Amino acid sequence: MDRLEAMHLFVRVAELGSFSAAAQQLAVARSVVTRQIATLEAHLGVKLMARSTRRLTLTSAGTAYLEKCRVILNLVESAEADLAAERLTPRGSIRISIPLSFGLRRLSQPLLDFSQRYPEVALDIDFADRRVNLIEEGRDLSVRITRRLDAGDVARKLGESHMRIIAAPSYLDRHGRPRHPAELVQHECLGYTAAAANPPWQFEVDGQLESFHVRSRINANNGFVLAEAAAQGLGIACQPDFIADDFIASSRVEQILADFPVPALGIYAMLPSNRHIPHRVRVLVDYLAEKLA
Repeated sequence: MDRLEAMHLFVRVAELGSFSAAAQQLAVARSVVTRQIATLEAHLGVKLMARSTRRLTLTSAGTAYLEKCRVILNLVESAEADLAAERLTPRGSIRISIPLSFGLRRLSQPLLDFSQRYPEVALDIDFADRRVNLIEEGRDLSVRITRRLDAGDVARKLGESHMRIIAAPSYLDRHGRPRHPAELVQHECLGYTAAAANPPWQFEVDGQLESFHVRSRINANNGFVLAEAAAQGLGIACQPDFIADDFIASSRVEQILADFPVPALGIYAMLPSNRHIPHRVRVLVDYLAEKLA
């Protein structure tokens, strides 16, 4: 094993925190990974990792070596990519995770078009509303729809989604039309629970962002189900435009409280780290940014 391969293997084990997980991602036996890390430590003359039956942790030397390995590998990848990117057709595999409803409505066709444009790129698409750990799951890219990124997230904003408060005409005829967000407490609401249980709804009122707690008759982690429940007169839903607009266009629901904007959701391409992005992944992110602009 040459020096760069050893560095790459060490970084993978350190990021995953497990010999077994690294071996599974690299499709090799765990014993191979263990032996190669031991060979690297013998070559360097220091212990890089402290092993126990429950976890693997880096030593102080291992932590310092990890940062230097990342810098070196990033420089190598960048140098090779800069030379090749302009003349190479994107090729290789991209493992991408995208939200279910948004993926079906807004990303399926762009991804199929991308696949036709770049036939040497293989796409492995995972439709999932859960938050994906890209490093642990070996994903190259995910699309996340959120109002707030966490510290340390590596992301590129692709666009925005605007929120609609919707209800069926039959519901409004029975229960009345709320004129202010504070009146929602008197209504049956439909709660989206993918991020948190019973989160308050936020509105801009007189230029200030205010939160309002609502009573949720039905809760679900899928927005389409909640929009369908609203269309059947079961309550009031707060849904993004990529779900709500079709229901509004078909007159199954009406938009209400339009004078009180709900904060928009950012649509982001999430990357495993800030190290060099493979050319094929960068091309896909640029393509999605163009389609979602």
